[in-house]
Amino acid sequence: MKYDALLVQSFGGPEGPDEVIPFLENVLRGRNVPRERLLEVAEHYQHFGGVSPINQQNRDLIAALKVELQTHGIDLPVYWGNRNWTPYLADTLAQMEADGVQHALVFVTSVFSSYSGCRQYREDVAKAQAEIGPGAPRCDKIRTYYNHPGFIETMTACVQESLDQIPAERRAAAELVFTAHSIPIGMSDNCNYVKQLNESCRLVSEATGHANWRLVYQSRSGPPTQPWLEPDVCDVIRELAASGAKDVIVSPIGFISDHMEVLFDLDTEAKDTAAEVGLNFIRSGTAGVRPRFIQMIRELIEERLNPETPKLALGTFGPSHDFCPSDCCLYAPQRPRPG
Repeated sequence: MKYDALLVQSFGGPEGPDEVIPFLENVLRGRNVPRERLLEVAEHYQHFGGVSPINQQNRDLIAALKVELQTHGIDLPVYWGNRNWTPYLADTLAQMEADGVQHALVFVTSVFSSYSGCRQYREDVAKAQAEIGPGAPRCDKIRTYYNHPGFIETMTACVQESLDQIPAERRAAAELVFTAHSIPIGMSDNCNYVKQLNESCRLVSEATGHANWRLVYQSRSGPPTQPWLEPDVCDVIRELAASGAKDVIVSPIGFISDHMEVLFDLDTEAKDTAAEVGLNFIRSGTAGVRPRFIQMIRELIEERLNPETPKLALGTFGPSHDFCPSDCCLYAPQRPRPG
């Protein structure tokens, strides 16, 4: 299939104190989140000068990706559009139309399948296309890459670097905790989010030879009456300390870069929790612009440009589908609280 551009589609983030509240209002529009929670999260951003690192991280990723594509003879202009902040997706698609783009591949900066990490991004594109009209570019999302060798090898390297920081005599007993953004149970029931996360964690732990691992969650934002995925990372850190653990490695496998949920919820809150209970805390790195991760994106592009290119995947489930079925990652928000 012929493609004439690449769109990097992401979440967006504020880049100054005055942008924090409007940005969060965009994020939470239509969701039953108390105003108090919005203001609480706003303080997280103000803790870092009102600047989310995600936009600069996307600029860095795009710069690295342009070099990777050029080096391998792939002539695709790269565009960037966000869901919740500038550059907004609709503005980017309008520019693509003006530039004559007809059919773009889309790389979404979300690894795992869920409504907010997959389907909503496709809905964002459809909404922007409807605003632009019949001349809007067609956009096809690149497949999910949770078990691609490039992602697993990248995260394995990150975890191994953390393991190497622990004295050899304590390394085998170190607790390896993988974290991902919690989502409502009603959302997780209708997608492969948890299954994919567990598979990625298993593949990374096996590659490092460190079998002592668990998957936990962070950054819950819903009302207390709505059940979300658990356990929470800070609760687990307290439990580990109570059980006699000495070292914990926290790997934010659910995030591809060090944005706000990593910098505040892990590097601040989780780290402080570990210090309170006397646990040695090491936060493992994210994929960012590590060369193997950038190479992976290029490989995903190549397999769509040339159907004869092998689709790489590790583990049990094989490569994910190229085109999502109509019921992919549906969200059923109404679910009674257990008990």
